[in-house]
Formats: sequence, structure tokens, C-alpha cells
Amino acid sequence: MTREEALSIVREFVKNENLIRHMLSVEAAMRFYAEKFGEDVETWGLLGLLHDFDWEIHPTLEQHPQDGAPILRARGLSEELIEDILSHADHLHIPRNTLRRRALYACDEITGLITAVALVRPSRSLYDLEASSIKKKWKDKTFAAGTNREDMERAAQEFGVDLWEHVQNVILAMRRIAPELGLEGNLRPPAQSQ
Repeated sequence: MTREEALSIVREFVKNENLIRHMLSVEAAMRFYAEKFGEDVETWGLLGLLHDFDWEIHPTLEQHPQDGAPILRARGLSEELIEDILSHADHLHIPRNTLRRRALYACDEITGLITAVALVRPSRSLYDLEASSIKKKWKDKTFAAGTNREDMERAAQEFGVDLWEHVQNVILAMRRIAPELGLEGNLRPPAQSQ
């Protein structure tokens, strides 16, 4: 499956632009880590892009992401990648026994917290956001209350990357697509993109 085909599936099933931006964020983070670890960038990116494609039509744990799997099968996604997507859901108890699965789990929820912090900054931008800003908001459980810090810590640990290094890596990944995410704010992109 190509990225264009995957994006077409996302656009078919997801109308909420913020959810699309979440999937684009996870895709960017997965691509970043695939490059870092010398893995297949396209495959890793597809996982990030498709992992929540069915959330609007299956918004409960009884349905998501397992009820999305038949749709992906019918669209030609390999069983291996479908299992990878299913592994990001704790309630399915699918082992995250590959680097790719651990990466998907680690990149998923952290993108939401990063986005939330970027949006409350005066710049409303990823371009001047650093991990230290996330760290300042980390202990405030009322901020981005829907995100689970314990899951994020555990995910980074399982992935084998220090939490704050991971946060910085995901920020760098998301910066690459800041315009698509609506997170340029009032800043211009840095002269030298990372």
C-alpha cells in the first residue's frame, strides 16, 4: 500500500481534522525513528498514518482498532502491518515484540501532549518548542488531562529511549510537517530544518 492510498483511507473514514493531524504527527514520528534506526521509512510511516483511521466509526475499546482490521484487509494492507496496528491497543494484549510495534506505541499518545503544549505557547508553534516546555507541563495533571503520562513513560521505557530524549525526537519529527499540523504559529521555519 502506498502513502497516497493510506491517506485516502484516512480521509474516507476520518472527518475530524484534529484526528487527521494526530495521525500525521504519529506518521512523522514513525518516519523519524525509521530513519534513526535504519528501518523502512515507508512501512513505519504507514503504521503511524493508519493506526487510528477507524476511531470515528469505532470509538470504543470494544471496537477500536480491532473492527478496523477487516477494512484494512479488504484494502490490501498486509496481515503483519494490521497486527502491528492492533498492538498499539493495550486491551488486545498483542505483544509489542518488535521495534516497530514499540515505536508505534511510544509515538502515539505523546504527540497529543506535544500538540497541546505548542498550542498554549505565545508562538503557537513547534519551531520554538523544546522538551523542557513539555517537562514543565508534565506534572500538571489538569493540563491535557486526557493524556496518560504513566502510559507515555512506560511506552518510552519499552521502546528503550529516555523519555525526554523521546519527547525531543518527536518534537523534531513534528516540526518537519508543522504547516500540515497547523503548528507553525506566528514563527517562520528555522533556516536549517532538522
